Amino acid sequence: MRRQTILAAVSLLAMSIATPTLAQEVVPLAPGATVEGRIADGDATAADDAYRYDDYRIRARAGQRLEAIMRAAEFDAYLEIFREGESESLASDDDGLGEGTDSRLRFSAERAGTYVLRARTLAGVEGGSYTLALTERPAAGRPPRPTGIRVGQSIEGALTARDPETSGGQAYDAFSFRARAGDRFQIDLSSDAFDPVVRVGRMRAGEFDELAMNDDTMETGLNSRLIFTAPDNADYIIRATPLGAGGEGAYTVALARAPELAPAQPIEIGGTIEGALSEGDGKGASGATADAYRFSGREGQRIRIDMSSDEFDTYVELFDAQHASLAEDDDGGPEGTNSRLTFTLPRTGDYFIEARAFTEATGGYVLSLSEVEPEKAPDVLPFGSPIEGEISEADSTDSEDRAFDAFAFSGVAGQRVQAIMRSGDFDTYLQIGRAGAEFEALASDDDGLGEGTDSRLSFTLPEDGDYVLRASPLGADGKGLYALELNDRGPQPQPGSVLVGATARGVLTESDATAEDNSFYDAYRVTLKEDEKLVITMVSNEVDSFLVVGRPQDGGGFEVLGSDDDSLSDTHAKLEWTAPADGVYEVRAGTFQQGQTGAYALNVEKQP
Repeated sequence: MRRQTILAAVSLLAMSIATPTLAQEVVPLAPGATVEGRIADGDATAADDAYRYDDYRIRARAGQRLEAIMRAAEFDAYLEIFREGESESLASDDDGLGEGTDSRLRFSAERAGTYVLRARTLAGVEGGSYTLALTERPAAGRPPRPTGIRVGQSIEGALTARDPETSGGQAYDAFSFRARAGDRFQIDLSSDAFDPVVRVGRMRAGEFDELAMNDDTMETGLNSRLIFTAPDNADYIIRATPLGAGGEGAYTVALARAPELAPAQPIEIGGTIEGALSEGDGKGASGATADAYRFSGREGQRIRIDMSSDEFDTYVELFDAQHASLAEDDDGGPEGTNSRLTFTLPRTGDYFIEARAFTEATGGYVLSLSEVEPEKAPDVLPFGSPIEGEISEADSTDSEDRAFDAFAFSGVAGQRVQAIMRSGDFDTYLQIGRAGAEFEALASDDDGLGEGTDSRLSFTLPEDGDYVLRASPLGADGKGLYALELNDRGPQPQPGSVLVGATARGVLTESDATAEDNSFYDAYRVTLKEDEKLVITMVSNEVDSFLVVGRPQDGGGFEVLGSDDDSLSDTHAKLEWTAPADGVYEVRAGTFQQGQTGAYALNVEKQP
């Protein structure tokens, strides 16, 4: 329940919260206003009683900078900001005021519109009285010329509200230094006033291009320490920033030469080494305790690095001759916390491997370096031409030791493709990725066909170009025959229309549009006025209903403004939603699980 005292000319707001019946309403709040509220029984509560909250509606201009301060003596205050109709917060704060458990949240509106400020408990439903104030912040300062810093120098500074800000709303100070390619530096940023984050980058076309950053280390606690290797002869920029927007206060930044790299032991391709990490070992490129190994390779050679240990979580990283990082892996091994890194060498020459723990652990390990067969060139797979194939010992294998066959195809942005793989010999698995030297899956499917262990992968191509389809077993031991087909499903179907107060009846089929999780949906457009409140329901006895409302974005994206799965019943969906502005919106009637098809009824009504 809330009682509002207006310190600016907004006294009309007090009328909107005069009775407990409006405790769940989203109350308007303008810059310059102060609210005296209370988190109590009857207020909105998150799922599983995670927290209790009051919501406030804010109208903001594009680029407007706002600050909300919440003070509470009876509970740990917490603030979040959302775009109206969305469930993912844009920013949040717990103890940012620096006065115990009170909150200070600063944010900048990316675009004009309505936002929801949530005043809540950090955890639990035990609340109490609080004060919430909203103010407009002045424009951020213009980026100054960076202060020069030399190796061996330490500079004391302070972040204030007058400093320039990053795109995320954090104030920063900038320092510049010049380096030669391969020079290694240690940059320390420490503060007792805020949680510091140190960032290093270069200015390109007037924009800061971040190359490396560090928040916390085990040695420095909340203070930051970054080990940085300069990739080129150039001028570099250090940014001293807080972890979250609103952090201010004194700090110290220091630039020094980084400790010498651990001496590299030779390892041959095809070799295995039993090693041990100990506290006396040298430091790696990131400053962590590491053992280093050197080998020679040739352009186009495909190598695999395996590291395993029964005593700690392993981590491997591959560097070129200039110690520029090429690839790294934590848990890519077949099981557990062991590491496996497979990589095609870009040039002939020397390479370095760092073997370390994911944390500062010590103990014994086994490291092996082997050459693996280059991947076979993908076969061209025409649309609509089913083939039969076989997974065998002679096939290429991926990082999970799964043998696979690869197929190439071309498509255009927005084109929907569907691959179906069947096998009576093994559990099938499909992946789609862009064509290139190193395969990275954009989408995958295990049992999407809904007929046991066969796969159906539906995917909308993000851009024109060449793609690769991988057909494999789900497990490393799978071998045998399979059937595969790739179908062109054309562009996404255009949305239909639905009138407020009307019911649309439809059937979800395999030819319908597909969401990012490969589930099918039908889309309907509805024209609404700002603040128009709707109740949208989807009922089906054949599928698990899932409702989404949003609007298409420039460039082909889709902004989700609200969604619901089972609010009406176990498989029926109900969404109460308010339009944030005049315009055309899209209601998607879909399924919670991929592969489901069947009849449904969609109803869109004004809230009573």
